[in-house]
Amino acid sequence: MGYRNLAACVADLERTGQLKVLEHEVDPYLEAALIQRRLYEAQGPAILFKNLKGCSFPAVANLFGTITRTRFLFRDRLESVRRLVEVKVRPPEVLKRPWRYAGIPGTALSLLPRTVKRGPILQHQTTIGRLPPIVSWPKDGGPFVTLPQVYSEDPDQPGFRHSNLGMYRVQLGGNSYVPDREIGLHYQLHRGIGIHHASAIRRGEPLRVNVVVGGPPALAVAAVMPLPEGLPELSFAGALGGHRISMVQPAGLLPMPAEADFVICGTVDPHQTKPEGPFGDHLGYYALVHDFPVLRVDRVYHRPGAIWPFTSVGRPPQEDTSFGELIHELTGPLVPIVLPGVKGVHAVDAAGVHPLLLALGSERYVPYASSRRPMELLTQASAILGQGQMSLAKYLLIAAHQDDPALDLDEIGSFFRHILERVDWENDLHFQTRTTMDTLDYSGRGLNQGSKVVIAAAGLKRRDLPTEVPAGVDLPSDYPDLRLAQPGILVVQGPRYALEKRRDGREWAVEQLSRAIGRAHPLRAFPLIVLVDDAGFTAANLRNFLWVTFTRSDPAADIDGVDSFVDQKHWGCSGPLIIDARIKPHHAPPLEDDPEVVRRVESLAVAGGPLHGLIG
Repeated sequence: MGYRNLAACVADLERTGQLKVLEHEVDPYLEAALIQRRLYEAQGPAILFKNLKGCSFPAVANLFGTITRTRFLFRDRLESVRRLVEVKVRPPEVLKRPWRYAGIPGTALSLLPRTVKRGPILQHQTTIGRLPPIVSWPKDGGPFVTLPQVYSEDPDQPGFRHSNLGMYRVQLGGNSYVPDREIGLHYQLHRGIGIHHASAIRRGEPLRVNVVVGGPPALAVAAVMPLPEGLPELSFAGALGGHRISMVQPAGLLPMPAEADFVICGTVDPHQTKPEGPFGDHLGYYALVHDFPVLRVDRVYHRPGAIWPFTSVGRPPQEDTSFGELIHELTGPLVPIVLPGVKGVHAVDAAGVHPLLLALGSERYVPYASSRRPMELLTQASAILGQGQMSLAKYLLIAAHQDDPALDLDEIGSFFRHILERVDWENDLHFQTRTTMDTLDYSGRGLNQGSKVVIAAAGLKRRDLPTEVPAGVDLPSDYPDLRLAQPGILVVQGPRYALEKRRDGREWAVEQLSRAIGRAHPLRAFPLIVLVDDAGFTAANLRNFLWVTFTRSDPAADIDGVDSFVDQKHWGCSGPLIIDARIKPHHAPPLEDDPEVVRRVESLAVAGGPLHGLIG
């Protein structure tokens, strides 16, 4: 559906029974965000907050709260957009199957933004202090824009063709920001705005930036879409929305969507930074305070009847999961085109997306060999880790499609079982040490610093996986609880992590556990052992196991093994692999709700309350 603005989208959702209008007063400090998260958890409707305490504007949340509703918003455009991306990535496909792309010319007409002289966005101005101050988590450093569309252009090549529209974190107040004059701008590594910022630094001039909030929903999806080189986000938004994006440009400012709800215009000083954060982020932990660029605010525009859209992120799954699912639906079929030999890639949402990738590849080298071992898979793994945001992955598990053509990447438990039945820990671990890591991941030893590991398994099944914990296991008293997480995966509760190390660099609890599992020990049958703080929580379900294991470990620092060795700089082990997934002193704290806010929100859901039947 080609919504030209947010108001049209909200009206359509209300008309079709997919939006709740809430007249009850709600506090923008913690309450509104918790309501959104509870609605998402219940797979409930979008919600329009008509009465945010102390606010001049209404706010809408949970627009993308279900993948069904997300598809509904773009129901007439998804297939044509999928075809368009295919053509952009691989033009020869049109010649091979011209009938498949018959509708492309019509879609292409919407790619070029159109310039207009006036638009609703220019009709009113306001200040930062009058914008809805949504705070999602108790330790957040202030209010944040959580669905921003940050627009910038290349200072060397101005114009939309070299523009970037990205969803980067924006802090509206708190810390040392000058009220109404400064806001924080946080962007991660590998982002398009970083190239523009670097150009501005080289030129010694400020970088002009617009923070767009609201407008056509297609803009929000475009801001998170990993697009092929040369396809601007504004063009993609036009294709997804089914119409050219109207842009208006006041004198001396960047262009802005004429139908946006809010636009914050400002400049980034090439050399100035200020502390930004903390912020409860999508990994389920707080992003801590670090220096990031400052946006000096020139003007704040808003349209008549402006609506403030927001979301709340936290331990996955959350509303941003719908973005990931939609992106996978649009781009997943392109993986074999972009990455020859790769059948598919799955960024595991429950593990925080970036920490864990699962992949299916092809093992076609030496086809005459009687048994397969990872060869071509390693080439494909390198290609995956060199591709866009997939380069942020810490763990990449890749299997050969030929070993089980029915293997499904979405069946995560089955995929782990397949890997663990075949993996050879002496040969199949391949590390990248002291490399870049996701800015939001604190499992490494510093901001943006960490490691990666590729676990590539191919060939015949080499072991049967244990499906229960053996009785009468003899371990030191420091390990009081053992649980089966999945077939072949044992979770062991250990003592609190200690900074003191043995001379070989191994933390003492890992060292002690490794030594305890001797050659005849019954636990040696488990190929994977995960050391944790709470075995009961970790093993309770697959979601908990994935979150704990892959958000609380840095491969080079926290992977160990029984009977480990180094041979020609290759690390391996002949016994079980051990991942230390305990909380370390340098980790960020996990997100926890304020109990009093939980009580107030749950009181709205009792019989007769305004949210009765909508949230648990």
